[in-house]
Amino acid sequence: MIKTSFNPVRVLMLICLVTVVSGCATPYKAAVDERNMKTIYADEKITFQVKQAFLDDDQIKYMDYDVASYEGDVFLIGEYTSQAQADKAVNVARSVEGVRSVTSYLLPKKELADCGTAEELELMATIKQKLIQDEDIWSTNVDIYMVQCRAVVLGIVGSEKERSDALAHIRSVKGLKGVKSYLRVKR
Repeated sequence: MIKTSFNPVRVLMLICLVTVVSGCATPYKAAVDERNMKTIYADEKITFQVKQAFLDDDQIKYMDYDVASYEGDVFLIGEYTSQAQADKAVNVARSVEGVRSVTSYLLPKKELADCGTAEELELMATIKQKLIQDEDIWSTNVDIYMVQCRAVVLGIVGSEKERSDALAHIRSVKGLKGVKSYLRVKR
């Protein structure tokens, strides 16, 4: 029989290891992100606060929207059931502290969707695969959101060539109904 004893240092190290391994993409993304850590934190805080405000509002359907923030510029992506709902979402996002601007890519929700979740996931996987395969693109800096089989591209990249190449890969994906780019080059 092997005798083991409780070692708090080992337990702490194991917890740290599990935390690092389970969140391994986070340190990598932070290392290659074009924003500094302070800006990344501020953007994550803004995104969280906008999502929280959406949850707290009965008129806004939280699950209909994706929210992202880059250097204080907030992007709302999704579908709306009424123009009043879309307007409210934009106004709520504008009211969050630290928000410099709000850009929305919102489409009216369709009764019968001609593009479902499975198709969007397949398109997104194809896009991500193309971006990852190009070694000149930091694919973690390019965020893809899907709305009715349209790709909405967000993020901050290091050069105009990187931006251009990423968009060329995305536009080459068959089955996309459109591409809307808010991808920008680091200021």
